[in-house]
Amino acid sequence: MRSKGTASELEARRRIAVEKLREGWTQAAIADFLDVHPVTVAKWMARHRQEGDAGLAAKPTPGRPRFLTPDQEHQVLGWLAEKPTAHGFRTDLWTARRVADLIRRRFRVQYHPDYLRAWLRQRGYSPQKPRRRAKQKKQPVIDQWVADDWPRIQKKRRIRKPTSS
Repeated sequence: MRSKGTASELEARRRIAVEKLREGWTQAAIADFLDVHPVTVAKWMARHRQEGDAGLAAKPTPGRPRFLTPDQEHQVLGWLAEKPTAHGFRTDLWTARRVADLIRRRFRVQYHPDYLRAWLRQRGYSPQKPRRRAKQKKQPVIDQWVADDWPRIQKKRRIRKPTSS
């Protein structure tokens, strides 16, 4: 299992171990000092004897390489400031599926929409639902109805009196 810390921090620990060994420390004392197993220190020393200082160098970060470069990720986030219709979609609503589709078309990289939803959430974007509005809504007609008809309806409304028993 990989120790905790960045690659450069782990490299610094290995270099400290070699330095302490040159100062005359035992491998067990170095292991106690660095809070690692003595076998780990022995492996570091063997690698240093075989490869020299290059054997102590930081290794690449383990895991799957990124699909998008940081510049491409920045470009994707820039798309979200624009309307989806500018990118060929029918409505002005961004969805994870649409973002995935656009990434696939522009960068030829396949993402699952569920992954993209989490990816966007990590970057401060949250799912939004547009407010539903009637397409045929005519505000002047509504204002006229509220001014003329609503007071008349309110007057006719019966107020029920509680029955006494």
